[in-house]
Amino acid sequence: MTITTCIFDAYGTLFDVAAAAREAAADPGRADFARHWPQIAELWRQKQLQYTWLRAITGAHTDFWQVTRDGLDWALEARGLDGDAALRERLLQLYWELSAYPEVPQMLAALKQRGFNTAILSNGSPDMLMGAVASAGIAPWLDDVLSVEDVGVFKPADAVYALVTERFSCARDQVLFVSSNGWDAAGASGFGFVTAWVNRAGEPVDRLPWKPAHVLSDLTAIPDLAGV
Repeated sequence: MTITTCIFDAYGTLFDVAAAAREAAADPGRADFARHWPQIAELWRQKQLQYTWLRAITGAHTDFWQVTRDGLDWALEARGLDGDAALRERLLQLYWELSAYPEVPQMLAALKQRGFNTAILSNGSPDMLMGAVASAGIAPWLDDVLSVEDVGVFKPADAVYALVTERFSCARDQVLFVSSNGWDAAGASGFGFVTAWVNRAGEPVDRLPWKPAHVLSDLTAIPDLAGV
């Protein structure tokens, strides 16, 4: 079938999840944090994702904002910075204002010009996602922002991906699903979407039963890929 709908993961795909730590590191008086910020950003993201998986497996769902705070608290303690309440508050504030990757606005605009449906499908809670979308200025090129909160379980549960086919009344193979997370692209492939993994770091493909149909270094080629 022909692709009619392009769906994007949010964090790490459209929005740079390292931006909060990077910006906080540039604040005056944060020399100690500036020495640690890349490691803290990485640990924060790792724990954030791990907690979504563990909560999905055990049925202990909470919203993504709680998971984000829990992941940050673990990362700060791991680097000996858990006593800095002002730093914690600053990092959490910046997470609501994550910058989009440079190619995102032009890419989304090109998709809309070509007539594709476009939306976000994310673990993020609705208020977090709308804050990031507004901060990045990409709302004009999105038809919808879909959150796992509608089904009460995190990705890669099938119920999450089914939100797309229900919202846009389309077949699974009419969807191009784009994610920077290899496990997310794999899960969406297993659901039946055509998938593109945005592998910015050049990592190996995950050893899972399903593989992404396409592997890209950034989002620039998405409009042409969707039109193939």
